[in-house]
Amino acid sequence: MSLHPHIKPRFNSTQLVMFDVLIALFPVLIVGWMAYGKILLVQLGVALGSALVTDFVFSSVFLKKYDSVLDGSSVVTAILLVCTLAPLTPWYVVSFGAFSAILLGKIVWGGLGKNRFNPALVGREFMSVFFTAAMTSPMLWKSGDLIRQETVNLFHGMASPYVSKYLSAVIYKTDGAMGEYSILAIFIGGLYLLFRSRISWHIPLSLLLTWSVLSWINGTAGTQYSVAGILLGTVFMATDMPSSPTTPNGKLFYGVMTGVCLFIFIKEGIRFEYMSFSILLMNGFADRISMVFNPRAWGEKQDYKRKMEEVFVLTLKILTVSFAVLTLYRYGWINYVVFTYMIYIVFKFNFSFAQAVNKYV
Repeated sequence: MSLHPHIKPRFNSTQLVMFDVLIALFPVLIVGWMAYGKILLVQLGVALGSALVTDFVFSSVFLKKYDSVLDGSSVVTAILLVCTLAPLTPWYVVSFGAFSAILLGKIVWGGLGKNRFNPALVGREFMSVFFTAAMTSPMLWKSGDLIRQETVNLFHGMASPYVSKYLSAVIYKTDGAMGEYSILAIFIGGLYLLFRSRISWHIPLSLLLTWSVLSWINGTAGTQYSVAGILLGTVFMATDMPSSPTTPNGKLFYGVMTGVCLFIFIKEGIRFEYMSFSILLMNGFADRISMVFNPRAWGEKQDYKRKMEEVFVLTLKILTVSFAVLTLYRYGWINYVVFTYMIYIVFKFNFSFAQAVNKYV
């Protein structure tokens, strides 16, 4: 049994939680609009329309829920998906991604709060598999002539040009995915979510600290990654409540291992997908992590030897899967992971649907 649907959000309202996430994303969207204007608005419109229609139609048909679009989760998912995309991603690819995120990332698992994987990242991976050429084309990122507000040096008076350029990029830059144009905006959104108790500090701190320490020890020379992209995934996706652990110690372990996987994927040359792979991989272990780090019941003694063995085995499993993902990526077989996922959820959904039918036979 999944633990996540039984957790009640603060103020006992899903809509309020989603509204707070939207507020946290607002600075990110403002900076994206500064950079690309109507291009961002068109992508948001396509993603939102596709997500809401998919949620309403398939929730009504399969889950018999006719008001699911009112909880706000589809809106958040669509916005997060757009934040991970290149500015020139074709509209039909964006629409397909939002459709996949809602149907294959949420509804087939039973709806809100029951998804095992982050829906926005599920949608993005389906886009990468079924529209590989569109998602990997260098032309998607060559959109400098469409920028409305060019990057400016806000600290030109500093003695070090390198430091002034870096600080300016923290506030505003114009390269990368649609949600990666301001580290400051993402940071402000994260602080707001922490202040509102929508996320806890455990996952962001442990993830970023682990990745930073490993990068400092081993170096990242010759690697390509986006700090803003890593921060965006850490704040808004790795902390997704249904697909992450529920216990404080579990969240710390989850963050540490996500940071380890992130470092491995970046170090070994995975482009664009390093954050998606890390989070989705750890999503698959979230329930097990919650069980291993389940708090000791009152009156019971803690078996530390057994606990250490469980943690060691779990760590070994995660590292094994991460190197398996790395191998599949190198040989171009990552598509088969997505196909396997599709087969699994089809059988899972059919089994759940058959159980529901049998109740009334």
